[in-house]
Amino acid sequence: MENVHLAPETDEDDLYSGYNDYNPTYDTEELENDTAFQQAVRTSHGRRPPDGVTRPMTAVRAAGFTKAALRGTAFDPLGQARGPAPPLEARNEDSPEEKIRQLEKKVNELVEESCIANSCGDLKLALEKAKDAGRKERVLVRQREQVTTPENTNLDLTYSVLFNLASQYSANDMYAEALNTYQVIVRNKMFSNAGRLKVNMGNIYLKQRNYSKAIKFYRMALDQIPSVHKEMRIKIMQNIGVTFIKTGQYSDAINSFEHVMSVAPSLKAGFNLILSYFAIGDREKMKKAFQKLIAVPLEIDEDDKYISPSDDPHTNLVIEAIKNDHLRQMERERCVEVVKASQYVELANDLEINKAITYLRQKDFNQAVETLKMFEKKDTRVKSAAATNLSFLYYLENDFAQASSYADLAVNSDRYNPSALTNKGNTVFADGDYEKAAEFYREALRNDSSCTEALYNIGLTYKKLNRLDEALDCFLKLHAILRNSAQVLHQIASIYELMEDPSQATEWLMQLISVVPTDSRALCKLGELYDGEGDKSQAFQHYYESYRYFPSNIGVIEWLGAYYIDTQFCEKAIQYFERAALIQPTHVKWQLMVASCFRRSGNYQKALDTYKDIHRKFPENAECLRFLVRLCTDIGLKEVQEYATKLKRLEKMKEIREQRIRSGRDGSGGSRGRRDGGAGSDSGQNCSASSKGERLSARLRAFPAANEPYESSSNKEVDVSYVDPLGPQVERPKTAAKKRIEDDDFADEELGDDLLPE
Repeated sequence: MENVHLAPETDEDDLYSGYNDYNPTYDTEELENDTAFQQAVRTSHGRRPPDGVTRPMTAVRAAGFTKAALRGTAFDPLGQARGPAPPLEARNEDSPEEKIRQLEKKVNELVEESCIANSCGDLKLALEKAKDAGRKERVLVRQREQVTTPENTNLDLTYSVLFNLASQYSANDMYAEALNTYQVIVRNKMFSNAGRLKVNMGNIYLKQRNYSKAIKFYRMALDQIPSVHKEMRIKIMQNIGVTFIKTGQYSDAINSFEHVMSVAPSLKAGFNLILSYFAIGDREKMKKAFQKLIAVPLEIDEDDKYISPSDDPHTNLVIEAIKNDHLRQMERERCVEVVKASQYVELANDLEINKAITYLRQKDFNQAVETLKMFEKKDTRVKSAAATNLSFLYYLENDFAQASSYADLAVNSDRYNPSALTNKGNTVFADGDYEKAAEFYREALRNDSSCTEALYNIGLTYKKLNRLDEALDCFLKLHAILRNSAQVLHQIASIYELMEDPSQATEWLMQLISVVPTDSRALCKLGELYDGEGDKSQAFQHYYESYRYFPSNIGVIEWLGAYYIDTQFCEKAIQYFERAALIQPTHVKWQLMVASCFRRSGNYQKALDTYKDIHRKFPENAECLRFLVRLCTDIGLKEVQEYATKLKRLEKMKEIREQRIRSGRDGSGGSRGRRDGGAGSDSGQNCSASSKGERLSARLRAFPAANEPYESSSNKEVDVSYVDPLGPQVERPKTAAKKRIEDDDFADEELGDDLLPE
């Protein structure tokens, strides 16, 4: 207890003392009594500017916000209160800078016109334009020197003008003037790369037969052209070699041509090298040069080297002369003989077949047939290949008897040849025996399931037999193989239409349009399908696209004209009926429709003139006379009596003809029977003509009498014909005879699949 000390009750150390103490700086209740704070506030307020002027409260000022906005000023961040911007200053056409710009533009136009005239063969006009450009360019330089410093001269324009002028002088055989102009360019150190124009100067000296100067300028150009421009340097070396040949310096020419052949061998350089060696009598080097020449690649296919690449008559004569000359015959004979004497005897047969294919490429069908007939007594495989190709050729010529004969020979020689079986099926298909044709196609597919020709043709056969589900299955399989085949897409769409599934037909036709977007008949068919579904806007779009790509389809023209009449835009229908009248000038209905459109649109004078013109061309047309009587009556013209008399006379003649026909039908029974048969035939022809040539009556109502208004029928009565987009005739099967042309190998897949269904 001695060590225990009790705290006295009067101890001043309180555990909770200080919690209510705080810094008087934060005492806001006493700010009004704080003298220093009030003095600072008054001093700061005293230094503020007047109310009309504002200053930012911080260093970063808010966009569009000022204190003045709080004092009655509207918020205007875009400054619209300042009013519209002042108008742009008008261009001063008389200013020197504007005159210079216009003159520079005129010089450029003259240079372009000169070049165009030269390309069109008008050399005199080209030279005149070039001279005019030169004169105006000199005026431009003087004006520019007066306004700006000489450093601002357009050197490119000056170079273009001078170069074009020199070229036009040279084209007009004014060589002295051309050389002077080239000298002006070459001597001007401000023109970069002007040294290469010495090649042109060398060419001019060569034309003037000044060979020494030509060689001099060629060499000067060669020195100034950097080594990176190898092609140009090679051409200059060829020019130097040719010039040396003309001067008789064959050794120097040989050096030039040998350099060319070592760097970039060409046929011309090799040929000139042989001539140079011939001139000096060096036979050994001629042989070596000839070996170098034949080593130069021709850059054309071996089979195409005797096919003319253009319509140039000179080139055609040269090719005609060399394609069967002694060297060509010797080459062909030796090649075949060497192969026949070797162990590759079969290769010789393939070479002969390739020769026949080459004849086909050259469109020499007689030679191709003669070559293929040589294989009739060969072994089985070669005989089958040749007979397949012969069947293909005769099928193309529509000689189905010969095609069938050679197809039989090909099948008997090799029963497992799918091409032979396909061609045999084609000949049977042409005879109309579709069941038997399908058997041959099925056998071809059993031998080769990848034979797309047989698969396509069996689909056509099923379609002919109205076995639409099987036909659709074939074409869908073929579509999986040939994804973008327009023929296959068309057949699928056609089958869906026959199956009365227009939505599927439309879908496949849209795929067809994505492959061949310019096929007018496919677009027409799409318009017909949409029209059948009542979608006039889509129908109009596709019919219009079809008309844009092929504006001569009467059915499309008829539909578009009727569409505009139904939509009360008769003036737009006029252009379509006028085009129909141009296509079928002997059909009066199109001209009557043009006149009717003028009348419906309120242009009565134009309608009257059109009806008068129709009456001059077709004086016995009663409809035209009726409308003439009606229009003349409405307008009050004196010709009304004349046209009314003609109309009565025409109607009376028609009555007489009808009476004669009726009296003829009341004759004897046998005669009547025969006449009835004839009349029935005529009636059938008339119905056919009506359905084909008078389809507008199915789209529009017949023309009314003179006292009745013209009205059109509903859109659903339109009858637009459709032609297969792959050919205007009946569908024909593909032949199996083209793969050798495409593959160009020596396998026994014969010529093949380039026939499209028509």
